[in-house]
Amino acid sequence: MSLRPVVQAWPVADYDLASTLECGQAFRWIWAGEGWESVVGDHWARVESIPEGLRVSWMGDAPEAPWLRHHLAADEVLEPILATFPDDAPMRAAVARCRGLRLLRQDPWECLASFICSSTKQIVQIRQIVALLSERWGRVVPTPPEAVLHHAFPTPESVARAGEQALRDCKLGFRAPYLLDAARRVVDGRLDLTAVARMDTAEARRALMEIHGVGRKIADCVLLFSYGRQDAFPIDVWVRRALIQKYFPKARRITAARLEAFSQTHFGPYSGYAQQYLFHHVRLEAGR
Repeated sequence: MSLRPVVQAWPVADYDLASTLECGQAFRWIWAGEGWESVVGDHWARVESIPEGLRVSWMGDAPEAPWLRHHLAADEVLEPILATFPDDAPMRAAVARCRGLRLLRQDPWECLASFICSSTKQIVQIRQIVALLSERWGRVVPTPPEAVLHHAFPTPESVARAGEQALRDCKLGFRAPYLLDAARRVVDGRLDLTAVARMDTAEARRALMEIHGVGRKIADCVLLFSYGRQDAFPIDVWVRRALIQKYFPKARRITAARLEAFSQTHFGPYSGYAQQYLFHHVRLEAGR
C-alpha cells in the first residue's frame, strides 16, 4: 500500500508564498501543479497558498510538522519586523511589492553548498545544479506517487566521495573544487557548522570564508538564510545596483566599503530582512 501525505491548513497571516520561494534565497522549492514541492532535510513536503494561509503536506505518521513550520518561518510575526525598516521611498516600494516575503530557515550545509553553486549563475541554473546533485547523491525519501522530487540534498560525505570530475559533470564548472573543499572541511572537522552558530557574526564569516571560493557575499548569504544573522547583508550585483540607484543616484563613484558601511547603519535591526525585500523588488522591477 502506497504512503499518503498528511495534509493540513495552517492559518498564517501576511505570507507571500511566491515571493518567499522565488526570491533567490533557496533553490529546492519547485512549482508543481498548483503549489510548491521540496525535500526539506529528509522529508518530502508541499505547500500551497490558500485564503486563510497555507495548505501544507508532508510524508509520515506525525500529526504535526514542526520542522516544516520552522523552515517556512510560518510562526514569525512579520509586522514588527517590517516596522523596523527605514521609512524611505525605496523600502516603502519594496514592502508594497513584496509584503509577506519571509526568510526561510535553512539547513547550514545545504545553504552553504547551494550558494557555492550559485556563483555567476542565474536562479534557474542554480536550481538545475542543485537538482542534479540531489538526484545523483541524495538519499531517496518517502514520497507520494505523484511527487516530482524524491531525493534529499546530498550529505557532505556523499559530495566528498564524489570527487571533482563527477561534480563538474553536474554543471558546476569552476565551482566544483570549491564545493569539494567545503565538503571535505565539514567531513574532517575543519569546519564545524554547529560551532559556527555559536560564533559572533564576524568570526562566523571568517570561518566560512576559509573555504576556497567563498567570499563575503556567499558567507553572508549562509549567515542570513541558515543562521538568521540579521547583521549579515549580502551585497551582490543586484543589491549593489539597488543601493546605488536608489540611495546614491547622484554619486560619481561609490566604493564597496561605503556601501557596506551604509548597509550596516541604515536598515535597522532587521537589515538582513530589508536586504531581501530590496533584492527581490529590484529583480521584479527588472522583469527577472
